[in-house]
Amino acid sequence: MAHVVIVGGGFAGVWSAAGASLARGDAGVDTDTDADADLRITLIAPNEHLVLRPRLYEPEPDLAKVELRRILEPIGVGHLRASVSTIETGRRVVVADGEEIGYDRLVLAAGSKLVRPRSLPEAERLFNIDTLDGARRLTDHLRERDNYRAVVVGAGFVGLEAATALAARGRVLLVDRSEVVADQLGPGPRREIEAALEELGVETRLGTTVTEVGDGYAVLSGGARVEADAVVWCAGIEASDLTRQISDELDSLGRVPVDRRLRALPDVFVAGDTAAAAFDAEHTVMQSCQHATPLGYGRVQRGGRFARRAAARLHARPLRHLPGPGRRRCGLHPGLGPQGDGLGRRRRGGQETDQPPHSSTGRRRPEDPRRRRPRPHRAPVLAS
Repeated sequence: MAHVVIVGGGFAGVWSAAGASLARGDAGVDTDTDADADLRITLIAPNEHLVLRPRLYEPEPDLAKVELRRILEPIGVGHLRASVSTIETGRRVVVADGEEIGYDRLVLAAGSKLVRPRSLPEAERLFNIDTLDGARRLTDHLRERDNYRAVVVGAGFVGLEAATALAARGRVLLVDRSEVVADQLGPGPRREIEAALEELGVETRLGTTVTEVGDGYAVLSGGARVEADAVVWCAGIEASDLTRQISDELDSLGRVPVDRRLRALPDVFVAGDTAAAAFDAEHTVMQSCQHATPLGYGRVQRGGRFARRAAARLHARPLRHLPGPGRRRCGLHPGLGPQGDGLGRRRRGGQETDQPPHSSTGRRRPEDPRRRRPRPHRAPVLAS
C-alpha cells in the first residue's frame, strides 16, 4: 500500500492532506469505505489544532484555531500527534517521537518560526504572536490594561498587524532596522500603510531596533530609553530546521529550492514556508498563508495542486505546474488590525476607504471596485 506522509499541521500541511485525498478520490478510491485500500495518507503534527497563525494578533487568540480531527477524519487522512526529528531521504523514513515511519512520497510542510534575538539583555521579557502560547501570554498581560505603552519590533507583515491591533487600546511605537515600513512589500502599498499607521496613532522609528528590555522600558539602538509595558518581537521568520535534512542549498530564509512541480527530490515535495518556490521570473513566494494555501492545495474550484502532485505520481498521473502569479487569500480577513480593510484603515460610519489591490511583491494592479472589500473565503473543508 502506497503511503504519503505530510510533516506539518499548518495551512500548507492541511491543504496538502486535502489535495492528496482529492487525488485519491480522482483515482476511484472511496474515502468513506476503502480509504486504506489504495493510498494511505498520514499527517504528522504534535498539536490537535490547526492554528490560524495570521489571526494571533487579534484580541482573543484562542478563537484562531480549528480541530484537525474535524478536517482530517472526513477526508480519510490519519493524524499522528508527534514531532518529527529526523528525515532520512535515502531510506524514505521519518522519525517522529522515536518511531520510524516509512513513506513513498513525503511532503515537508513544517512551517516557519520566529527569529529570536540571540544577545538581547533580558530577552525573556519579550512577547510574541508567533505561537498560540505566545499570543495568549501577550493577551493575558495586557487584558486589564488600557492606555498601555507597547513597542513592536519589526515593521513587516506580523509587526504591522500587531501594531495596528494594539493601537486600539494603547500607545504603540513601531521600530524597524529598515529605513522604510513594510520593506519586503515593496513601494506599491507603502503610502497607504503609512497613512493607516498615522491615522491609528502608531509612532514609527526607523533605522533602529531594541537593544535592551527592562521592567517597564526598552532601550533603542541609538540610546533612547522609552516606556514600554510590553515589547513585542516580530523581527522576521525562518523556515523549520527540518529543511536542512532535505537540501544543503537553502536560501537566506532557510527554505528548500523546488522546481515548478514543487519537488526537492524525486520522492520529496516541499510546501508553504519551507519552500523557495518561484513566484515569477524575479521573485520567490513569500512566507505567508496567502502562498502556503496554494502551495499546499491550490484553489478549491480547480482541485489540489501540491500534495495532489505527490499522490498523483503514485497513481501514474501527470504532475501539474505550480499556478502562476495571482491574487490569493488564505481564507482569512487580510486586514491590519481587528477592523482593518486590508491596509490597516478602519471603517468609520459604515464607510469604507478605497483599497488599491497589490500583488504580494508590491506591484500595483489595476483598480477593480468589486474587490475593494473582498469577503473572506471560507474553505469547505473547514465548515462545521
